[in-house]
Amino acid sequence: MNGLLVLDKPGGLTSREALDRVKRWFPKRTKIGHTGTLDPLATGVLVVCVGSATRLADHVQAMGKSYDSRFRLGATSTTDDADGEIRVNESATAPSRERIEAALAEFIGLVEQMPPAFSALKVGGRRAHDLARKGDAVPLAARPVVIHSIRVLRYEWPHLEVAIDCGKGTYIRSIARDLGAKLGIGGFVDTLRRTRVGPFAPDRGVTIDAAREEAQAKLLPLVAALGDMPQLRITAEQEVKLRQGQTIPSERAAGEVAILNERGGLIAIADANRGLHPRIVLAHESCSIESPQKLASVSSEVSQNSPGP
Repeated sequence: MNGLLVLDKPGGLTSREALDRVKRWFPKRTKIGHTGTLDPLATGVLVVCVGSATRLADHVQAMGKSYDSRFRLGATSTTDDADGEIRVNESATAPSRERIEAALAEFIGLVEQMPPAFSALKVGGRRAHDLARKGDAVPLAARPVVIHSIRVLRYEWPHLEVAIDCGKGTYIRSIARDLGAKLGIGGFVDTLRRTRVGPFAPDRGVTIDAAREEAQAKLLPLVAALGDMPQLRITAEQEVKLRQGQTIPSERAAGEVAILNERGGLIAIADANRGLHPRIVLAHESCSIESPQKLASVSSEVSQNSPGP
């Protein structure tokens, strides 16, 4: 049992609780982890790594993400979402759509974002939300994040519906909070749904109530975690040497490359800057999602002159 599972997480569960539900679908002692926390209020795509796929979690976490969210303007929340203590700004007046869109434009690009105090980030070895619940100070620092686009889908005061495309580590709650602050009226996330992580969407996955057979059937191969990373197929002799940590000569100039064996199974990720030097070697192979014909058309030839043992 090695691969990726796309879970359509329901609201009301933490990512950890959702993961505990997933474990019942797989044999005991199977390694399982998720790639990117979703708040209890949030629904949508939670990519789960099973078995050897846990070693590729960082690659999935680095993928772009898309969200649909409804902001509540004219009020604030202690958690920056509807699960917190709400305080309505009685003096707030409805801003125009044009003013809102102008304010949102300032969040596009590489920006410094302050995470919510109620978050899973660690401060001095402790979770920020644990400190915040106790009323302790949460000394978080702003972090650079990339926000590709924010599109207004609908605006009917006090609710603003938006679609957001962003990079790793972006907090939608922070966008709602900071938009409200910029408008001078307050704001928080009322509803939130993650609609995409890289190529993974809800229609490729399962719900929390799925049967074991359905969940296992929807398990995607490890190579799906690598997005559009170039793929190279190597010989059985080269596979032995790669698994021993040896560097294989290659004509490829630079960058990371997914290494597949003669059967089309993903066995490693290598750095191709100076030959193929293995960075991650997988104990269990996973069949490629590419057909042999397509793989041959996108892969380069690896040098057959491998170094000696």
